[in-house]
Amino acid sequence: MPEISLDPTLFATAFVTVLVIMDPIGNIPIFLALTKGQSVAARHRAAALSSAVAGLVILAFALGGDQVLHLLGISLESLQVAGGLLLLVIALELLHPSGDGGTSSLASGDTNIALVPLGTPLLAGPGAIAATMLYTRQADDLGGSLSVVAALVAVLVVIYLSMRYATFFARVLRENGIELLSRVMGLLVAAIAVQLVAEAIESWITHGVA
Repeated sequence: MPEISLDPTLFATAFVTVLVIMDPIGNIPIFLALTKGQSVAARHRAAALSSAVAGLVILAFALGGDQVLHLLGISLESLQVAGGLLLLVIALELLHPSGDGGTSSLASGDTNIALVPLGTPLLAGPGAIAATMLYTRQADDLGGSLSVVAALVAVLVVIYLSMRYATFFARVLRENGIELLSRVMGLLVAAIAVQLVAEAIESWITHGVA
């Protein structure tokens, strides 16, 4: 049986990118608003369930999305540009927040907030899905693919812990601290978006548009 070795570079890159996109700090006030009035146990269940749902959605796209792209005739470079543009939109939202976005109405709905909107699309949004699919396609072997999956699992653990202890973080960081961190993450997301688009354009110039 061949030895399977993880790719630490791919793991680190995927971990940082997906973590910044999913924005655990920026989602703390949203999580608190959606779970307002719930017991501590209910909040913990919502944190666990939304993290699990987000992981399943992203993993499904990461594993099966490549076949879908092949059937549609979409190249990796096109995916990079699309992902970069989506990340840029997310970055603009982080840099210029528009308030709670009506989270109080979502919280009072009949749907389970751990599934919608927490699990998807807040956590498993288009940016996180596109980035994970991109890194899965960049994996050269089983070890690389496992590195991406491990990075996703690590991100989900961070996301779960941030929501489980959301009340504590909100009390420590306060509103100004959360806004500052969200803007810093927005800048990082914008840089990642530009890098994705630039790499796709470079590949098109070098190898042509497939």
